[in-house]
Amino acid sequence: MLTVRPAAVAGMFYPGAPHALEASVRALLAAAPRPAAADPAWPKALIVPHAGYVYSGPIAASAYVRLLPARSRIRRVVLLGPVHRVPIRGVALPGADSFVTPLGTVDVDSACAARLRALPQVCESEAAHSLEHSLEVQLPFLQTVLDAFTLVPLAVGDASAAEVAEVIEQVWGGPETLIVVSSDLSHYHRYEQAVEIDRSTADDILALAETLDHEQACGATPINGLALCARGHGLEAELIDLRNSGDTAGDKSRVVGYAAFAFARNEPETAASMRLEETVDA
Repeated sequence: MLTVRPAAVAGMFYPGAPHALEASVRALLAAAPRPAAADPAWPKALIVPHAGYVYSGPIAASAYVRLLPARSRIRRVVLLGPVHRVPIRGVALPGADSFVTPLGTVDVDSACAARLRALPQVCESEAAHSLEHSLEVQLPFLQTVLDAFTLVPLAVGDASAAEVAEVIEQVWGGPETLIVVSSDLSHYHRYEQAVEIDRSTADDILALAETLDHEQACGATPINGLALCARGHGLEAELIDLRNSGDTAGDKSRVVGYAAFAFARNEPETAASMRLEETVDA
C-alpha cells in the first residue's frame, strides 16, 4: 500500500492555498537576478535556506532560478536537510512513497532509496520526516522550476562528513540528478555580528571546507558532506546571495542568516561526457 507524507508547514512557512503558493513562488523567481553571462549549463548542486518564504524566499529563489535551463533535463533531486525536531543517528529516509505539497505530489525515487538502505548510516524514520520543514519548503520551488522529477529526501542527524558524502556519492548520478542541501546560517545574533559571522561561513563554503559547525549553519553536517563530494568531482562553489532576516523582514535585533550557493565544474561538461554519465547512472 502506497503511503504519502502530507504537507506539514503549508500555511505557516509558505502559503497553503495552491494558487497563492504558485503566485508567491513565481513572484520570487521573477524578482531573482539572472546570471550575467548567458550560460545554458546548470549547477550540479545547490545550497539554499529553509525559513519562511517572507524571510528566506528571495535568497532561495536566486539559486532556483539557475535551474530553469534544465527544466526538462533534471529528473531526480537528492534533497538533504538537517533535523530540527527529532534527533537521529545518521541519515534518514522517509517511510512514505511520495511527498505532497499544495502544488501536487512528488514521488520518492524507490530505486535510489533501496540502494541507500544498504549503507549502515542510513535508516528509515517516519518521525524524522513527518514535521521536518527543512526539506518540505524546497519542494514548491522545485515543482515550479522543474518538470517531472523523483525525490530522494534525506533527513540528516548525527553523522560525519564522510558518512554524508558516502550517501551522496551513492546517488550522484549524471546531469539528470541535482543535489540540494537545505541550510540556514547563523541564528539570533544582532545584525552587524551576523553579517560578519555569515561572511566568514560563506568563505569556508567557497573554500569547500568540511569543518563547519552548527553555530555557523544548522545544516553544517550535510554541507560538510557536500564539500567532500564537490572536491572529489572537481566542482567549484559560487556564492549567489548572502543576506539575513534583517534584510528581508526588517527586524535587525535578532536575525537569521541565509545564503544561496551553486556548485558546478570548472570546465563545462562535453555532450559526450554527459551522455556517458547518464548511461552509467541508468
